[in-house]
Amino acid sequence: MLWKDVTRRRVLGLTALSLAGLRCGSPVAFAAQGRTGEAGRSEAGSASAQEREERLLDASSPVISDEDGAPSGRLEDGRALCLSGGGYRAMLFHAGALLRLNEAGYLPSMARISCVSGGAITGGVLGLKWKKLQFDASGRADNIEKDVIRPLRSLADRTIDIGSVIRGILTPGTIGEKIASCYRRYLFDDATLQDLPEDPPRIVINATNVQSGALWRFMRPYMRDYKVGEVCRPTVSLATAVAASSAFPPVLSPLHLKLDPSLFTPGGEPLHKPPYTTDAVLTDGGVYDNLGLETVWKRYRTVFVSDGGGQMQPEDSPSQNWISHSIRVNDLIDNQVRSLRKRQVVGSLEAHVRHGAYWGIRTDIREYGSAVALECPHARTLMLANIGTRLSRLDDLTQERLMNWGYAVSDAALRRYYDPTLPRPKDFPYDGGVG
Repeated sequence: MLWKDVTRRRVLGLTALSLAGLRCGSPVAFAAQGRTGEAGRSEAGSASAQEREERLLDASSPVISDEDGAPSGRLEDGRALCLSGGGYRAMLFHAGALLRLNEAGYLPSMARISCVSGGAITGGVLGLKWKKLQFDASGRADNIEKDVIRPLRSLADRTIDIGSVIRGILTPGTIGEKIASCYRRYLFDDATLQDLPEDPPRIVINATNVQSGALWRFMRPYMRDYKVGEVCRPTVSLATAVAASSAFPPVLSPLHLKLDPSLFTPGGEPLHKPPYTTDAVLTDGGVYDNLGLETVWKRYRTVFVSDGGGQMQPEDSPSQNWISHSIRVNDLIDNQVRSLRKRQVVGSLEAHVRHGAYWGIRTDIREYGSAVALECPHARTLMLANIGTRLSRLDDLTQERLMNWGYAVSDAALRRYYDPTLPRPKDFPYDGGVG
């Protein structure tokens, strides 16, 4: 099964730091803990700074693919932003984070924005509207509310998942196609991947290829699965790319992407043949990488991660039938993999192996100590975090609370771990705080 293969490979990569850190005498263990022992001093004397950085990078990496590594083999100085999955909940949480990043003047300096599922909706709109954003000398765009946030809120006013499921069952066409038609109608019109901005930033929309078990990346320069091959300058509609990235299994998945095999760049990829090059079967990008790290982690030195993903909830009486039990066990595995990946990202940032910041929708903002500027009671923010992973209508108050929360927690993370000199915000972007 796909989830077994993906989970196996993700866990293999994710356990690298834990094993290295627990190995007696390992220089990685000393470095990760911020201490230097005899082994660490000896190693420091014989290895160059570049070699030490490379070892730390490999050991602490929450991703295992080298496909998107920097061409030089060294990390690049650009900034990258990851927008996780999580339906409308994540879409609006990320929108709040974008408001804070815009105030900080960081958006124009983003080299890459990697998006998954609900984050792909936010990133897709940001990419489509990028040319309209009027950045001033400080890197701020005063029209981000009008051109990016309002379209997202307009979509959040509508429930599109249930209707798409019903129409996909009762009328010609698939459920995935119905979701894409909603995105086309409410957000993207007839825009294609070629309407995304030229680098920078590179907008990457991530889906999972059910056939190959690998990530399928949609971008302006190309779309690619490293096992299948790439199509240069694809004209796939933006609505279709975002629908593939947000094809939550099982009901909204899969999305079938018809392909012209003659458009693929000739190559020696193991699956460079029909039906892989004629009909890609895609599902939610979060199945493979819900944080969107895969396409940025081994390329950029500075990474910001906005995590609006959900968390598996306890069940006092789990179902005993084999179908429900299998789904529950799958959720357990997936939840553990996501938790490991998150811990390794945070660990790498805290150990100064990498620069940047992580903020999550389930974070207790008090963990950021004196960097907290806005009051966000944890009980209230957990209520926002527990909103279902749906493409289902959210009222105006809930929308604004989600964006306020994304704004506040990203601010605390940025000033605590990345730039303590950032001015403290005086208030939330919307009235009412987080509830």
